[in-house]
Amino acid sequence: MATDVVMPQMGESIFEGTITKWLKKPGDKVERDEPLFEISTDKVDAEIPSPSAGVLKEIKVNEGQTVPIQTVVAVIDGAGGGAAAAPAPAKAAAPTPAQAAAAVAPPPPPAPRPAAAAVSAPAMPAAAPQRPAGERIHSSPLVRRMAAEHGIDLATVPGTGAGGRISKQDIEAAIAGGGAPAAAPPSVPAAVAVPVRSTPPPPPPAAAPAPPASSGGQAHVAFETAVPREKMYFGNYQVEPMSNMRQRIAEHMLASKRVSPHVYSVDEVDMTKVAALRAKAKAEFEQRYETKLTFMPFFVKAAVAGLRAYPTVNASLDGTNVVLHKEINIGIAVALDWGLIVPVVKGADEKNVLGIQRTLNDLAERARSKKLKPEEVQEGTFSITNPGVFGGLFGLPVISQPNVAILGLGAIEKRPVVINDSIAIRSMCYITLSYDHRVVDGAIAHQFMHKVKETLENWSEPVL
Repeated sequence: MATDVVMPQMGESIFEGTITKWLKKPGDKVERDEPLFEISTDKVDAEIPSPSAGVLKEIKVNEGQTVPIQTVVAVIDGAGGGAAAAPAPAKAAAPTPAQAAAAVAPPPPPAPRPAAAAVSAPAMPAAAPQRPAGERIHSSPLVRRMAAEHGIDLATVPGTGAGGRISKQDIEAAIAGGGAPAAAPPSVPAAVAVPVRSTPPPPPPAAAPAPPASSGGQAHVAFETAVPREKMYFGNYQVEPMSNMRQRIAEHMLASKRVSPHVYSVDEVDMTKVAALRAKAKAEFEQRYETKLTFMPFFVKAAVAGLRAYPTVNASLDGTNVVLHKEINIGIAVALDWGLIVPVVKGADEKNVLGIQRTLNDLAERARSKKLKPEEVQEGTFSITNPGVFGGLFGLPVISQPNVAILGLGAIEKRPVVINDSIAIRSMCYITLSYDHRVVDGAIAHQFMHKVKETLENWSEPVL
């Protein structure tokens, strides 16, 4: 019995996904719940398990394609039937002498076209139909953000998704059409402009010639258009298409820099007391709780103390309204081999050091294995990033929207400092706060930083 594999809905606000990689090929045997393919959405990347055991009979959606949820992307033959490789073509009947002669004879050259007709004027897009007043527009947050960035009125964009939902392809078509919905996409990618010639061009060569070593304008563009998903080599450098995750990161970062006027504050924290406590407790902590003790739970707890004292930093902006969140949900940036993701520690103010550490380890592990759920990267009210783990002295991070602030942690290293007019060796760390100056003023930012610093330098909570 054949089983359809569909594009899953990875969260209430997600209505499409992009297949980034097939982990099996037609003809391969698969077990139930075995990873079958990887998808990327505007929220999270994930591995999708096989819904049944059998043989992968057919792949209907190729890598790189974006399709709506519930679209059939593959078929699994549950009976373990024959391999699903492309069937061999049926044996053709022997050609007649006339057919053989027609196959050998070269095709007649095309008649030359007049120069005036060589290039036709582009057709003007048809006016987009207006939706009835008051009708609800169904779209994802990504679509709404793209529309806002390009000045597109979603009421003029027809939706091709389920129930008239406006998909990512719909808004991209509207952007390409200058604000009006585009017609069906052309079957051949747009090529670079070619000069009009009065004589027919020579027939194309059997294999495309290698691109020139220099990045020569039109030739470069034409080659990129022809091979959009492959690495391209040009002499002593190569060009790679951005992954879906990289594109989403780019969109989020650009949107954040456009929306939020970033201001930065830097402070220095004496981590000697915390470092000594961690060094003393980490072996017993790991043995007792079967998880490693890092510095991050200490910073999370200190951030919670700062957010409780200065709730303006734990806020977001909705038009001209400041939304002060009662929950403290802290997003922690996790570096991946293929990008960056920010899973959220929800209810961070209700957890102790052990609870935060276990949550952090679980989220980071599942982020690297592509097993996060969309809701686990949503609803953050504040963020922390740690460039110090890679040796960075400090960083000035970009705010993760819709938050109004993000805390950056530098490397913890021993430095000479002056204490009571004496020089001492202390474990020091730079911390930075990037904040949205529309909501947070410098005075509040520095008071928040001082509270974080005070909590860390006077740590009193037990960890065992």
